[in-house]
Amino acid sequence: MPTPDTTHPATRPTAGAPTQRRVTWAPTEQYRTSTRTWDFMQWLGRTRGIELPDYRALWRWSVSELSEFWAAVAEYFDLVGDGLTGPALTEERMPGAVWYPSARLNYAENILRHAADPALADTTAVLTIEEHNTTRELTWRQLQDQVASVAAALRERGVCPGDRVAAVLPNVPEALIGLLAAASIGAVWTINSPDLSATATLDRIRQLEPTVLIGSDGYRFNGKEFGRLDHLEEVAAGLPTVEHVLVVRNLDPRAELPAGRAAFDELTGRTVEPSYERLAFDHPLWVLFSSGTTGKPKGIIHGHGGMLLEACKGTGLNQDMGPGDLYYVAANTSWMVWNTLVNNMASGAAVVTYAGSPTYGRKDRQFEVLALTGATMFGVGAAYLSLVERTGLEPGKDWDLSRLKSILSTGSPLPDSTWAWVHQAVKADVHLGSDSGGTDICSGFIGSNPLEPVHLGELQGPLLGVAVQAWNDEGRQVIGEVGEMVITRPMPSMPVRFWDDPDGAKYRAAYFEKYPGVWCQGDWITETPEGAFVVHGRSDATLNRQGVRLGSADIYAALEDIEEIEDSLVVGAEQPDGGYYMPLFVVLTDGTELTEELTDRIKHQIKARTSARHVPDEIIHAPAIPKTHSNKRVEVPVKKLFAGFAPERAVNLMSLANPDTMHWFIDQAQRFHRRKA
Repeated sequence: MPTPDTTHPATRPTAGAPTQRRVTWAPTEQYRTSTRTWDFMQWLGRTRGIELPDYRALWRWSVSELSEFWAAVAEYFDLVGDGLTGPALTEERMPGAVWYPSARLNYAENILRHAADPALADTTAVLTIEEHNTTRELTWRQLQDQVASVAAALRERGVCPGDRVAAVLPNVPEALIGLLAAASIGAVWTINSPDLSATATLDRIRQLEPTVLIGSDGYRFNGKEFGRLDHLEEVAAGLPTVEHVLVVRNLDPRAELPAGRAAFDELTGRTVEPSYERLAFDHPLWVLFSSGTTGKPKGIIHGHGGMLLEACKGTGLNQDMGPGDLYYVAANTSWMVWNTLVNNMASGAAVVTYAGSPTYGRKDRQFEVLALTGATMFGVGAAYLSLVERTGLEPGKDWDLSRLKSILSTGSPLPDSTWAWVHQAVKADVHLGSDSGGTDICSGFIGSNPLEPVHLGELQGPLLGVAVQAWNDEGRQVIGEVGEMVITRPMPSMPVRFWDDPDGAKYRAAYFEKYPGVWCQGDWITETPEGAFVVHGRSDATLNRQGVRLGSADIYAALEDIEEIEDSLVVGAEQPDGGYYMPLFVVLTDGTELTEELTDRIKHQIKARTSARHVPDEIIHAPAIPKTHSNKRVEVPVKKLFAGFAPERAVNLMSLANPDTMHWFIDQAQRFHRRKA
């Protein structure tokens, strides 16, 4: 098994400074040569005569021979479809790259092809665990049968290719079944979590004019039951195009439903021959929505073919997942990370669904779930790992994590102390990696691979097929200094288009305005001389002191050892008079006051860990930090408030997980402007 090397002191790389690179995980030779990535490299040698000695050589080939690489992915994973021969990329441009113009395929057919494998058909595909630890499972064959039955029911209700099927469901197996059934037909899927308000839900799915709505009678969370039938009826009433409402009886399998509502479970039990509509490569598969924190949520359309290729490459090669693996992530269904469940199934891995609280019973509940299910990979937000670290718990001592081989941290940069804590308190030889991607591609740009060492505070490198660089404002690549994350060549999972964007103007403005023809993600990164990456946060939340741009993530990292700070938010706001205001808001632990001593200690630590420019103008005690439903800090709306924007122009309250918190920030901003006046 891979073993950590803890011989070097922990340091966080900073732009332009020499670093000591502490290795936290490294694959043994036996481990490297047992991975799917290694097998793919050997397969390239046998079938194409392409000899590649290591991951960096494979990555360079994957971005220099882009079309050949993606064609090799399709062949290696034995994807099912017509017209998958010939070049993968026939017209290279961004936006508007043309992939496999003659291909016909179906995402669901390729997920469920594993049910035809005698070695997998009767093994677990979906394992569900509840808060009270009862479990149920679906084999690959059972999953295929239930998808076929629901797809037939949808066809009987008139659902055709291109129609929209909207779901308001927790992370339950019925959500996966619904997605695959809709995809089987060629209908377009979208899903939102039932904890979103009806207004916020309608802000998203009303745009799509769905014909079918799938909801539930409720869900259980943190030991309580939340009935959602009234919520479902409110959503249905706001969707005049909906013709059929299906209800997952999640709380009571025998519950009587309102008139005109069909029970989802009654649609899953028929014996129906699976049928899949083979579609154009870019036929819409699903619509994911941006957070919509400063405006109407944007509908991002991904295609069958692009998402399938990306799923196989990302989970199968970069994450080394496949048959025999079990993937667990407790993702809210409104977050694109939920889609990684079904994407892992593309590579033959099984998945865990869990709709309960990630801290039910005790803060390290998710590690208990890992132990009870025997999961081999854990997808998790960095904030959760930091939360458990602060409790002092040691999950590796309390739970059997012997099957866990990798942890993928995402959502925000992972603090160095938490990175080290995972190897000390969870599992010494676990492959802990941090990835950075987005809803935009429903995947990653930079992150993990199973062939190279992991260094503390660094993402291992670019993902395969991703021509990623850091650029300065002049559009030149920079190494060892902060730059914009750009992608210089197309990826098949880049959006087909945005919803309600007929001329592509919104799409171009989102990614191609700053550097025409080059994708600009809106993240600040540093590429190290060794080819690793450090993420500094969103560039639209840039801090700019005395003409020097700073990353908010570096300030958050500097605060990680101050025990009194539970959470924090820093923004930098340009003022109408030409000035600049950079406050730091801190949420303190119970019973802690923001004394002069603590304020001075915070400032000293920020200066010592970063620079004098990073020290805020003011430190303010806040009751809580506004977050999105995927638990990300809401920096840009707060920045706009302090820059003088009216609240209705600065923030969409319905997009927030805790909208009441934003009222406090609105009040603070108004006081600030009155004070300045």
